[in-house]
Amino acid sequence: MDFEPPLLLPLLRRLPPARRYLVAFSGGCDSTVLLHALRVLHVELSVPLLALHVDHGLQTPSARWAEHCARQCAHWQVPCECRRVDARANPGESREAAARRARYAALAAAMRPGDILLTAHHQDDQAETFLLQLLRGAGPRGLAAMPACVSFGEGYLARPLLDFSRRQLCDYAQRRGLAWIDDPSNFDTAFDRNFLRNTVLPPLVARWPAAMQVIARASAHQGEAAQLLDELAAADLGRLQSGDALDITELHALSQVRARNLLRYWIRTLGLPVPDAGRAQRILDEVVGAREDATPRVSWRGAEARRYRDRLFVLPPLPPVPAAGFSWDGRTALMVPGLGVLEAAEAPGGLDPAWRGARLQVRFGVAGEQCRPVGRAHHQSLKKLWQEAGVPPWERERTPLVYVDGVLAAVGERWICAEFAAPAQEMGWMPLWRPFAIETTSQKDDNLPGPAP
Repeated sequence: MDFEPPLLLPLLRRLPPARRYLVAFSGGCDSTVLLHALRVLHVELSVPLLALHVDHGLQTPSARWAEHCARQCAHWQVPCECRRVDARANPGESREAAARRARYAALAAAMRPGDILLTAHHQDDQAETFLLQLLRGAGPRGLAAMPACVSFGEGYLARPLLDFSRRQLCDYAQRRGLAWIDDPSNFDTAFDRNFLRNTVLPPLVARWPAAMQVIARASAHQGEAAQLLDELAAADLGRLQSGDALDITELHALSQVRARNLLRYWIRTLGLPVPDAGRAQRILDEVVGAREDATPRVSWRGAEARRYRDRLFVLPPLPPVPAAGFSWDGRTALMVPGLGVLEAAEAPGGLDPAWRGARLQVRFGVAGEQCRPVGRAHHQSLKKLWQEAGVPPWERERTPLVYVDGVLAAVGERWICAEFAAPAQEMGWMPLWRPFAIETTSQKDDNLPGPAP
């Protein structure tokens, strides 16, 4: 079957209503075909078109490619925007990943509410992505087909060409006499995707002509399996979640396979990087399987798993505890680098206003301190108070301790030591601790595999 623009109509009409269609236009054959087909359909679609070209600046001719895209769009009377990005890789990041990150950030920034970004990913891209993920040892989620439509930016990202092969699109371009850019980097087999495309897949297709369609179908099956696993994990999470943690007793009752599935799903919902198989098993063995009074930790890039009593926590890497103390006047906000801001506010049961002019110091993670909280008859160790309150150790050492002339007066806003409290029925002042939000590594790029659209 040849590709023709009307074949896109039923696919586009299944998408959410669009304010605009934004086409990721690299100037290559695939995106040229997509933009041309949408231009042909503009009367039926009655949706404004905007072409977006991202100039990565990684190759010498990139400026000429941007000019080509602008000329082509002017000829077709389609508005075009070119966005230049910094696609330099971060430490430990591949050049391909850096370019993809920068590209999609630029495309997302161009979107307005109700826009749909259309990319030219096709059936061959599906097959290449499947094989790349397979060679990386991915499970069903990694092997799943690229979805036809996902939330993205201020609207959606859709891939209307997934049912068509690269050959069908190239044939269309040749029949219509379209001009496009051939990026020489697409033939550089130092890149894994190019090696598969140019070296591995041609003999496979020669032996099995339907290989691309079959691989794409297998990828779709993996997508269904991944959905079922997520539905099972969501049901398990509903039973095992205890506040911001998992109940370890209930987690022990699951099979290892089911527990790992739940862990991966839960960590994704937290917006944190999912650990590899080895670290996921270490979480079950070393953290879930630890003694109740132990404080084990398993870390991986961007996250760490900890245990407190019968609860499993997964958190972003925590900032270090300051070793030195901080002077404070009790009036202005005190910013503790990396941790948070300490402020003071009038409150009943707070510190006596007389202490506001004293020599105040703020410290963190001091062991062996005692306090007699307001309303209690005896001094107790902070360790005992923390245990009674059920506060995990990593939160304890990151809670500010306020000292007056070297003597502990307040533990954040949790406890005011009675010797320093305002008289009953009188207003005092309360130290209010506002921890900084810890940034998490988004998983949104899970839905954005593939080459440049």
